[in-house]
Amino acid sequence: MKRIVALSSLLLSLSFGAMAQNSVVISDIRVEGLQRISADTVFSAMPISVGDSASSASMANATRALFRTGNFDDIRIGIDGDVLVVGVEERPAISEITIEGNKALETEALLDGLKGAGLSEGQVFKRATLDNMRLELTRQYVSQGRYDASIETDVVAQPRNRVSLSINIDEGNNAKIKHINIVGNTVYDDDTLLDEFELKYGGLFSWFSSADKYSREKLRGDLEKLDSYYLDRGYLKFNADSVQVAISPNRKSVYITVNVIEGEKYEISGTELSGDLVLPEDDLERFVLVKKGQVFSQALVTSTEEFLTKRLGNEGYNFAKVRGIPEVNEEDNSVLIKFFIDPGKRTYVRRIQFKGNSKTSDQVLRREMRQMEAAPASSDKIERSRIRLERLGFFKGAEVKTNEVAGTDDMIDLVYEVEEQSSGSLGASVGFSQDSGLLLSANIQQNNFFGSGKQVGFGVSQSAYQKSASFNYLNPYYTEDGVSRGFTMYFRSTDLEEINVASYTSDTYGATVNFGYPLSEIERINFDLGVSRTEIDAGATAVKEIITSPRLLDDINFYIESAQNDDGTYSGPETLTPIENLDPNALSPPEEEGFLDKFGSEFDNFTTGVSYRRSTLNRGIFATRGSSQTVGLSVAVPGSDLEFFKLNYEGQIYFPITNSWTLRFKTQLGYGDGYGELDQLPFFENFYAGGFGSVRGYRSNTLGPRSSPADIYNFRRAVVALDASNNAATFSDDAGYVLDPTTNKLVVVGTRRDTDPFGGNVLVEGSIELLFPLPFVKDQRSVRSGLFFDAGNVFSTSCGIAQINCSEPDLGQLRYSAGIGVTWLSGFGPLTFSLGRALNDEKEDETEIFQFSLGRTF
Repeated sequence: MKRIVALSSLLLSLSFGAMAQNSVVISDIRVEGLQRISADTVFSAMPISVGDSASSASMANATRALFRTGNFDDIRIGIDGDVLVVGVEERPAISEITIEGNKALETEALLDGLKGAGLSEGQVFKRATLDNMRLELTRQYVSQGRYDASIETDVVAQPRNRVSLSINIDEGNNAKIKHINIVGNTVYDDDTLLDEFELKYGGLFSWFSSADKYSREKLRGDLEKLDSYYLDRGYLKFNADSVQVAISPNRKSVYITVNVIEGEKYEISGTELSGDLVLPEDDLERFVLVKKGQVFSQALVTSTEEFLTKRLGNEGYNFAKVRGIPEVNEEDNSVLIKFFIDPGKRTYVRRIQFKGNSKTSDQVLRREMRQMEAAPASSDKIERSRIRLERLGFFKGAEVKTNEVAGTDDMIDLVYEVEEQSSGSLGASVGFSQDSGLLLSANIQQNNFFGSGKQVGFGVSQSAYQKSASFNYLNPYYTEDGVSRGFTMYFRSTDLEEINVASYTSDTYGATVNFGYPLSEIERINFDLGVSRTEIDAGATAVKEIITSPRLLDDINFYIESAQNDDGTYSGPETLTPIENLDPNALSPPEEEGFLDKFGSEFDNFTTGVSYRRSTLNRGIFATRGSSQTVGLSVAVPGSDLEFFKLNYEGQIYFPITNSWTLRFKTQLGYGDGYGELDQLPFFENFYAGGFGSVRGYRSNTLGPRSSPADIYNFRRAVVALDASNNAATFSDDAGYVLDPTTNKLVVVGTRRDTDPFGGNVLVEGSIELLFPLPFVKDQRSVRSGLFFDAGNVFSTSCGIAQINCSEPDLGQLRYSAGIGVTWLSGFGPLTFSLGRALNDEKEDETEIFQFSLGRTF
């Protein structure tokens, strides 16, 4: 109608100018009626410009050209003298779009779809486009089985030639599948085939799984699964002939019928390689999974195509094509598979570029490349290079793009795109404890120091009971071929008696230097040399395992003796003996000697170690597949004050269940002992268990053997006398420890009840974790969550006589826990939380349900 009106206006406007002449030379063009659209837009769309001759035909063409822009509802063109006058009526612009009622389809996805169709804020409004989009949205809901969905649109006029669009959606309900019927199957029954379907009907848990809700996409996928099921079992000519989907009158129920033709079962009569075999045939045949006499399987044919393509890609034929062509023999139901190979041209890498590494230097990434520039492009080396970037632990992920070089057909450029993540940790704390006083600590660990790929760490702490400082450095590429070198220096002064945790103090300082050598892409061996000095002060209340020589507390004033008078009475004190002059023989002898009794309290040790690591993990942090194993041996060499060794093993393996769910198994084992004159592992080298990285749900380092209470002769004074028979008799005004009348020895009548974790020389730990994506978190690469089941304990092969909670290695004594843990890679390092419950804790075990850590992952 508008076009008719415009044409009428055109004819009228031409009537006064065209009666006298056929055309007019345009000296100017005047546009009227513009509001938002610029005049330049009109001029660029018109086929007429100043200086052209305007005729009825050219002005009609100009009118059509302006209508095609879609910006105008009405257009009028006329001539005023030699000026072309263009009158337009603009279509309104969209000022706002609101969508309500949608749940199945996200609002952002709907807005993106509208934008792609030409409906978005700021664009010109077109009614036809809106109507088409409404129909398309309705079709999308129908494809999801929402047959009663409805969409209403409302256009509200606003000032300045604008409109707002309101889209109200009633998504309705998913139609439920009432029955699925398969017709024509004789080899496999309905139940067997329906087990392959994602769509189900009428189940006990269908309300939870939503498997009974019809979806056209799911049905299409199920038909493909059905096709693959038969093709992988020899039915080469299977065909799902037709599918009928019936809807109930109320649009709430769906009935599906699938008609199939199974055909005959075929066997492989042989295989052939044809085409341009650029590699030796024997080499290529290793990747042919299809063998003579096998039942035909499309999966094996497809896998063979992929393996042959990858093998050719490893030699630089990155655009190779391999097709498995079956030649069917209907007489004996056999099939000959011919694999036709088209290698294409051998390609070379011109240039390797890196994107996304704003902090990490290109050199750090380039040294991980196994694909070199100017070399044949190997798909295996290209992929290995990508995996090595992810294993660094500096990036959330790494992707590689292959770009063809313009003007050539045998050159490509590789672009590795990475996304950096936190590769270090920063920790600091200030606190106060009644026992420990002011607590200050700070630590920095950076595994990618200033983007150099080097590891640097420094930490200090200060409290009433401990002072420590450490520094570590590692250059993973000390040489160009991957030999690493690093060193560590540390100092630690601990006075645990201050907080009643243990009753000894120690000062330890030392240094270690280490070298690592790559054995292969996934294997590495490391060597280290170290020296340390440890000075231990047992104190007055050290536990028996450390020292058992009789000790007297500093608050004992005197040992007071009494004598018998001639008349049989007692008097005294006759003498007063200061504590420093008390005869040690008056104290009961220890049951067994402590460690310091045997070996002294100062130790200079020289250690050497070797470790082997094999890792196929796909990432350095938050791996999702692959495995790793590490075996290490550390020995205090002969000539050290203490001669001992420690053997460690750590292993983990990931089993992907789905794209986002992974099962992880982890274990850690440790054993240590002395040799030569040393018959046990030094107590300050013991293993500990409990807490993060061990058995969650138990307090850190509290599992396993505990110390034996010390025998302390804790009294201020005692009165000792002899009776008429010259036998010893004792009474005290501060009872607690008395004289044994038989041996005339002071003995313990009570013991200190406090016991502390002491560790042991045998460690057994294991864990099973089900890793899953955390809901409502978009970037799962920075977060790891999982359900865990932990098991472990510490044992000792040299338990003390009075030591509690100590046993030889016994799997029956393992402690178990279960719970959930979450780790977030924050800018300050990994933040880890866990809620764990101890499942079989004993009386001496210390449990802890909620645990938190900064700087550790699980």
